Amino acid sequence: MFAVTGLAGCQQQTSRPENSPIVVHVETARLTDYSPTVRLTGEVRAQVESDLSFRVGGRITERLVNVGDHVKADQVLARRDPQQQQATVTAAEAAVRSAGAVLREATSTYERQKALLAQGYTTKREHDQAQEAFRTAQAALDTARAQFGTARDQLSDTVLRAGASGVVTARKAETGQVVQAAQTVFSIAQDGPRDAVFNVYESIFTRELANPAIALTLVSDPAVMATGTVREISPTVDRATGTVRAKVAIEHPPAAMTLGAAVVGEGQFQPRKLVVVPWGALSSANGQPAVWTVDSRTKTVSLRPIIVEGYETGKVAVREGLQPGEIVVTAGAQFLRPNQVVAFPEGAAL
Repeated sequence: MFAVTGLAGCQQQTSRPENSPIVVHVETARLTDYSPTVRLTGEVRAQVESDLSFRVGGRITERLVNVGDHVKADQVLARRDPQQQQATVTAAEAAVRSAGAVLREATSTYERQKALLAQGYTTKREHDQAQEAFRTAQAALDTARAQFGTARDQLSDTVLRAGASGVVTARKAETGQVVQAAQTVFSIAQDGPRDAVFNVYESIFTRELANPAIALTLVSDPAVMATGTVREISPTVDRATGTVRAKVAIEHPPAAMTLGAAVVGEGQFQPRKLVVVPWGALSSANGQPAVWTVDSRTKTVSLRPIIVEGYETGKVAVREGLQPGEIVVTAGAQFLRPNQVVAFPEGAAL
């Protein structure tokens, strides 16, 4: 008896007309001022970051600072083994003394030849030879002095100093390590202006901001806020991430926005006239976004592919595929099929 009852129930369900109306919720597509807001997370960085290195290669004998230390301009950061440069200075100093002695002798000889020539006791040839020797000795002394100055500069280059005040952000060498000339030893974030740096997708630059001011909020403490303006946009796309680096100059950065702090940047785009539908209207056609539209005359539905401009909480902005005045199914789309006859709830706003 139970089997008969169940069979009868199934027959009642399947006896429903195939094209009987299905009640769905609808609304009429209308143009709306669509002004999306973009929020990105970035990092506070110094506007000027510099890499410091020794001008000559050698072994590091002393390292005086660590990552995170604040350094002052001209402060000593590290020292390199100066033995070779010290020997060069000693040799160059000896060369200066030797060249000076030669010049003094050549000067004496030349002065004597000038006096003898004036009295007729020497020949013009001997006088010219003494003069040439004097000039050669003078040039040799100038060369020796220049080499001595270069040697002293190279000796001073064995001491690495901070070019400006700032914070050490990276250390890339240790005591005892042999480094090459111009190899980065420290990175310094210089004191002064600060940037909020964001990695954004290139497509974001196709739209114009309604206001150039970017609102910045500290992630760890949303009460800490600041404003900024876009200062620099990288001309290239990062191959690893597919993003473009944008730098926002922070106006009067709060003390809490320290180097490396995470911040949220928020900007609003210029409004555009687009059709905006509830998220419940979104369906799919061959893996692409679509919506169900209703023929106002026959009350039948059809699946319409659309191009989405953007997704927001509770709504979808449609760039192409819908025209103002068309009726869109906003709820009940999962029960529909092409040419399905639908009905609207009483009092539906169209």
